[in-house]
Amino acid sequence: MAKKENIKPDVRWKNFWRQNDRFADLFNAVLFQGKEVLKPEDLEETDTDMSGIVQFKDYGESLVRARDVVKKTASGTEYAVYGVENQGRIHYAMPLRTLLYDGLGYLKEYEEIRHRHKKEKDAMTGDEFLSGMRRTDRLHPAVSVTVYYGEEEWDGPLSLRDMMAEMPQELEGVFSDYRMNLVQVRDSGQYRFHNEDVNTVFEISREIFHKNFDRIYERYKDREIDEELAGMIGMITDLQLVRPGEKREVRNMCTALEELKNECRQEGRKEGRKEGMLEGRKEGMLEGRSEGIRESVSKLLRKGFSALEVADLLDLAEEEILKIQQKA
Repeated sequence: MAKKENIKPDVRWKNFWRQNDRFADLFNAVLFQGKEVLKPEDLEETDTDMSGIVQFKDYGESLVRARDVVKKTASGTEYAVYGVENQGRIHYAMPLRTLLYDGLGYLKEYEEIRHRHKKEKDAMTGDEFLSGMRRTDRLHPAVSVTVYYGEEEWDGPLSLRDMMAEMPQELEGVFSDYRMNLVQVRDSGQYRFHNEDVNTVFEISREIFHKNFDRIYERYKDREIDEELAGMIGMITDLQLVRPGEKREVRNMCTALEELKNECRQEGRKEGRKEGMLEGRKEGMLEGRSEGIRESVSKLLRKGFSALEVADLLDLAEEEILKIQQKA
């Protein structure tokens, strides 16, 4: 298959979500049921560095953390902070990680308030001096969304409670939980995206995961996909949809998928023959080759390919695939 382009996934991801219209649409769809709470014109990018120092009485610990994309929006004289995290693999401590990001954001703002009062030599009561904050000082809310673009369904925790050991019922009522906002690309059909770029990336990626290629053909057969969007879809699905050095600014998605299907077919045939030959040497010619083919068929079926698709990939009759499937 063709070599992949040399663009780091994190860079492509961050560049995509830096666009205010896409960023706002993600939060509006995921958190506000499609209602336009966040407006693109009100968003501004802010510092992604969440590093801070956690200071105890006789000990201090520096924590170095950086978020993917962070934006701030004003509401009157106040503001809120929104952050997006991308996750390609299941992270079994993701709620704790998100909690740490948000907590460090609050710590950073607290330190800024404390430093400002100290620099301006503001008068404080004894209690206010202890914390460095005035009684009327307030922090600003931080909201995070994690976008998981792995093909496997997320089976990790969704809250801090999910990470905890069993606890007595009495403790459940006083335990302070923390829930993360998780978006799974493979399960994103439940959201109402209004931004065409966001909807295209999520929809095509989702249908590729579910192998609904006919649906993609039907919806996008007459549409051209921008190179940036094709690159995002390719990154999410781990497929080569953009050729390195390709000059065209737009590309027909159906053409790209058809080329990909042809490449997969050739690779599958080579792999099937290779496995058959290797097994043949081990087990003894005909018997070994048959075992190798059966193993190849089983692998492809487990990955979700239909009997007809496996037959096409391995250059076999569909009846042979069905027989192997019944014996498995």
